[in-house]
Amino acid sequence: MVQTLQAVTKSEPLIELEDLTREYSGRAGAVRALDAISLIVEHGEWLAIMGPSGSGKSTLVNILGCLDQPTSGIVRIAGTDVQQLTRQELDRFRAEKIGFIFQQFHLIPYLTAIENVMLAQYFHSMTDEQEALRALEQVGLADRAQHLPSQLSGGEQQRVCIARALINQPSILLADEPTGNLDLANQQIVQDHLRTLHRGGHTIVMVTHDPEMAELADRVVELHHGRIAAERRQTIGR
Repeated sequence: MVQTLQAVTKSEPLIELEDLTREYSGRAGAVRALDAISLIVEHGEWLAIMGPSGSGKSTLVNILGCLDQPTSGIVRIAGTDVQQLTRQELDRFRAEKIGFIFQQFHLIPYLTAIENVMLAQYFHSMTDEQEALRALEQVGLADRAQHLPSQLSGGEQQRVCIARALINQPSILLADEPTGNLDLANQQIVQDHLRTLHRGGHTIVMVTHDPEMAELADRVVELHHGRIAAERRQTIGR
């Protein structure tokens, strides 16, 4: 049995980062986007990551989403050291364990809402139209299942993204500025859906510039120059 299928007890942290460093080559030499970060995220926790542009937030999310590899350090997710996985195992691990909600919706424009959700199923296992429809029902979009992205509002498109992120029942939801492109009314709708998911036991790691969004989280980590500059636990919005 491959490492990705091992059982993980709830007593283990869901995410463990140890001395995580990511460097990129630049004209003036190496640029350190993340600098020896150590961080633990527990099962069912909602973590908000804040910080100015260039602080390393997106780099951290890309590494947690297995879209990028650190220069050094350890990334352990659901008990698995992801750096020890082959490319094929890593792709499978990402499809099984992680759901993505981005500021840019990344919907395929010529596929309907339900087909966009089913696409995530395709990369995981087999497609199931009824299961995809139930995922859209959970975000209040069953009646928009056959609409193309161009026929949906920004808020509706983001809710399709949430349904797509949930369809494979991932261990972690990674949300990168999930309300950044939405008006106030649709921001509230997406916030409510995230609250519901969190209360249902989902683990959420969210990048945001919005203090009101950050208030929904159990814990806020602030990054500056690739390091954790501040961290606080909170009960606001619980």
